[in-house]
Amino acid sequence: MSNHLFDAIRASAKTGEAVFIETTDGRRWTYGDALSLSGQIANAIDTLGVRPGDRVAVQLDKSPLALMLYLACVRCGAVYLPLNTAYTLAELEYFIGDAEPRLVVVSPKSKSDVSMVAQRYGAIVETLDVNGSGSLMELANDEGVDFIDATRAPDDLAAILYTSGTTGRSKGAMLTHDNLLSNARALQQTWQVTAADRLIHALPIFHTHGLFVATNVTLISGASMFLLAKFDPDEILSLMPKSTLMMGVPTFYVRLLQQDGLKRDAVAGIRLFISGSAPLLAETHAAFRQRTGQAILERYGMTETNMNTSNPYDGERRAGTVGLPLPGVSVRVTDPANGHTLGTGQTGMIEIKGPNVFKGYWRMPEKTAAEFTADGYFISGDLGKIDDEGYVHIVGRSKDLVISGGYNIYPKEVESEIDLLEGVVESAVIGVPHPDFGEGVTALVVSRPGATLTEGDVLRALQDRLAKYKQPKRVIFVEDLPRNTMGKVQKNLLRDQYGGLYTSA
Repeated sequence: MSNHLFDAIRASAKTGEAVFIETTDGRRWTYGDALSLSGQIANAIDTLGVRPGDRVAVQLDKSPLALMLYLACVRCGAVYLPLNTAYTLAELEYFIGDAEPRLVVVSPKSKSDVSMVAQRYGAIVETLDVNGSGSLMELANDEGVDFIDATRAPDDLAAILYTSGTTGRSKGAMLTHDNLLSNARALQQTWQVTAADRLIHALPIFHTHGLFVATNVTLISGASMFLLAKFDPDEILSLMPKSTLMMGVPTFYVRLLQQDGLKRDAVAGIRLFISGSAPLLAETHAAFRQRTGQAILERYGMTETNMNTSNPYDGERRAGTVGLPLPGVSVRVTDPANGHTLGTGQTGMIEIKGPNVFKGYWRMPEKTAAEFTADGYFISGDLGKIDDEGYVHIVGRSKDLVISGGYNIYPKEVESEIDLLEGVVESAVIGVPHPDFGEGVTALVVSRPGATLTEGDVLRALQDRLAKYKQPKRVIFVEDLPRNTMGKVQKNLLRDQYGGLYTSA
């Protein structure tokens, strides 16, 4: 009798009095507490009729009890389905209708509305709030702490995470027990995480970064974490002297650089800063290193594969790259036209194979088959290259590729040149319909306050730095770029907004 993922978590929790979670108000949950609480919740879930393989959909604000619910789902063999707290009722209806969960857990204030949707699909609705109140905990409080973990094999489903849905409807990525455990172990090894580490956790827990990277790595290492409800730079600076690790998105580091308190002595106890979920500008990497003496470690992952690569812990952390393949993971670059593997330095489609790669898309066998090669590599949709020392460089998404006048233009190349210009904070390059070229290369630029940069300045600066066909047809200055929860620029929204730029009468 074995529960593949939870057995590994339980092994790290053998010292039950070790702290697992601490909140900023000083409350603590030990590993022993995690075992007891997850056992009670697992018993409650079982009483509600949830069986191994049933889905449990969760839309909750971040809290220690929300993580205990995740552990309870793993223990009882349920398939955990975290949902973004920003999703509307209409969006929830799509996810509930598609995944057909047995149980939906939401905050008490959402129960009435969600119940109307859930009833149409035969789902039970229970509640949980950040203080540990709600109908689910009322049930759990009447249950015992001991729970016989459901038998789960490495290939059994542990979670479904829906993709961001930038093109068409979101797809449910099916992640197995071994997808999660193998990846957590590879990251633990690569980043040298031990029980002595304490993580600053300011990420959302409905996303793979905050849930499966930050939380699972902490759990299987027997480490501890400061669990923050959200990103607060002042709060994070105050926790740094008591912490050893921080995981964040690039926006976290940009905002920390705006704080006067970010100095070398303030970060002296942090042995590793990690960034992911969106590209980290080389400028941010350099500025952070200058201010703190520490090089941010950038890694690369996605919903369907967990983490694929990481810059080394010991070794050069190269700005602008996402590092080397993780142990057990194979990464290659192929020609999108014919699937042939490309040589060093050539740009093409990134493909990934390893125990981290998902089982497929929920109830989409044809879509799943189309996303894998004949020899089992997952076609990521990311464009990139591998340099002569094995470091992976991400150029952009295949859907963001601009084809102008028959030429392929990789937005990252153009953005990198624009971002070097004095007065530029960041840029996003997109292709929008053009009557003569098919698509027109278009740059959206955020400039620094007080900068006098003009469209003509940018175009002139690029004349000798980029081939003519790569140069933007227009440069438009904007106050900021639209981003999703994890800090990725939403180029689909920009394409929609500026779609008529060259074709309008």
